[in-house]
Amino acid sequence: MCIVQSLYNSTFAGYAAVPIQKTHDTPPNFLYYVEIVAKGESLGEFEYLVLLAVLRLNNGAYGMRVRREIAERTQRDVTIGAVYATLERLAAKGLITSEMSDPTPERGGRAKRSFHLTGVGIQAVNRSRQELESMLEGLAFPLLRGSR
Repeated sequence: MCIVQSLYNSTFAGYAAVPIQKTHDTPPNFLYYVEIVAKGESLGEFEYLVLLAVLRLNNGAYGMRVRREIAERTQRDVTIGAVYATLERLAAKGLITSEMSDPTPERGGRAKRSFHLTGVGIQAVNRSRQELESMLEGLAFPLLRGSR
């Protein structure tokens, strides 16, 4: 009986190399290499929705209003935490900026943070729209179940 040593998860997500013993009649354990690559410049679906909501709301693009705009237009249950996390990520990418308003008595003396697209953010929205239109080109809508 021949014993073969192979490595499992030797380079993935920081796992240590784990030797696996196999006999000659054991089915092969195929290994593959996974590399984590940055997403690049493409927007994620929710990022795209958030940017579109900020555009629609113009000067009134506050976190809660962005959440409401997305929920009403997409019929999705959107959490405020998801909206703020995405707004922060978009700001870190340079796609939006924010500014604080003056505190108001209606808000208990708290200020509102409003969001605006940057030039790079507008370019990202335009690019995402072009990508989507390109992928949809030539498809007949509405799509029928099971059609190819």
